[in-house]
Amino acid sequence: MARTGRSTPGIIRSLLVVLTVLALGWGALAAVTVAQHAAAATQVVNTSEPLSLDAQQIYQSLADADVTISTGYLHGQQQPPADRVRYGNDIATVAADLRTATAASGPSSPIASSLATLDAALPVYTGYVSEGQVYDSESLPAGGSFAEVASEEMHLVLLPAARAVYDQENSQLAAASATATGLPLAVVAIVAGLLAGLIGFRAQRWLSNRTQRRVNRGLFVATVAGIAALAWLAIALLVGRADLLQATQHGSGPAETLAQADIGALQARGDEALNLISHTGDAGFQGDIHTIQGMLNAQLSRASAASTPADARLITDAGQAAKTWFAVNQQLHVLDTAASYGAETQLAIGTGPGSAATAFGRFQTDLSAAIAADQSVFTSDATASSDAFGGLELGVIVLALVMAGGCVWGLSRRLAEYQ
Repeated sequence: MARTGRSTPGIIRSLLVVLTVLALGWGALAAVTVAQHAAAATQVVNTSEPLSLDAQQIYQSLADADVTISTGYLHGQQQPPADRVRYGNDIATVAADLRTATAASGPSSPIASSLATLDAALPVYTGYVSEGQVYDSESLPAGGSFAEVASEEMHLVLLPAARAVYDQENSQLAAASATATGLPLAVVAIVAGLLAGLIGFRAQRWLSNRTQRRVNRGLFVATVAGIAALAWLAIALLVGRADLLQATQHGSGPAETLAQADIGALQARGDEALNLISHTGDAGFQGDIHTIQGMLNAQLSRASAASTPADARLITDAGQAAKTWFAVNQQLHVLDTAASYGAETQLAIGTGPGSAATAFGRFQTDLSAAIAADQSVFTSDATASSDAFGGLELGVIVLALVMAGGCVWGLSRRLAEYQ
């Protein structure tokens, strides 16, 4: 038999080269695919979500500190010690999260300027608060002015900067999640694996017909390794994607919505206090509260629809508490219109079951429980998504080498028969 490019030995040599290159090339593609998805899933769990949570806590803690100080002023010299502790904890949380976010981001980071603004404005705000507390402790009217100036610093400088950091960190979390759940490269890798398998199958059929041998052991080993690698890859990608989608859609997504609801509610509670502090009867405060009420109801409804049934029940409880609180707020507005400031103050900060403070406290407790539950869902499912890729990158590399080795071994043996 002439040994030309179209002879049986020539074709076997060509198949040896083609199948070996296909095996190694697909192994490289699969490894890159796994590395990309695994790195993105790990980033979501270990970096993006924690930083997003830090940014959320900065935002919430600042808003909570502002409300605590504003309502605390209404108590006069008898400000509850628990409020001072709560304010101190809020500021400490902000400072700690600022350090974490600053350390994790470089000077060229998109959030660098916002972090610098927060770092510079925080001591200014706490300085105003300290001055106000000094005057307040001596029953001097200037304490209210400092409380208002501090609140302006919060709403004009600190909260906008915190919002910018929060939005940027959420964008990075969304980008990492999109990479981890993205389909293009995964589809290419799976399709390429199927095509390589089809080429290998046709090569085995040709070899079987030409050599009159039913099974080529080397190609059989390569086929088994290829099927194992492709199945492992497909299952890991599908499971990892499903877990991360579950984590974002039923975990971090509703938790973020609830955090926004909490921040809006804190703003409304702060408006209640500032309206009392100023004694201006400003209708703008009440208009803002009505706007926040509509937004909060929509946010709770949206978060409830996206959460698990158990978490949805917590959100329902928070919604009922919010409804009670807003009803009390209407009573505050009536008293404010009548300039009945003593009764209004007592209704705003009293500890009785019908006070705004009690209703708002119940709302925050229920909402915090719902946020924690949704974050727990995220952590569990996102970790499972990352774990789905465990050992896969090394596995597909080893199996690709086995595929290539099987092709070389099986075809070399057939080629040797023509020597």
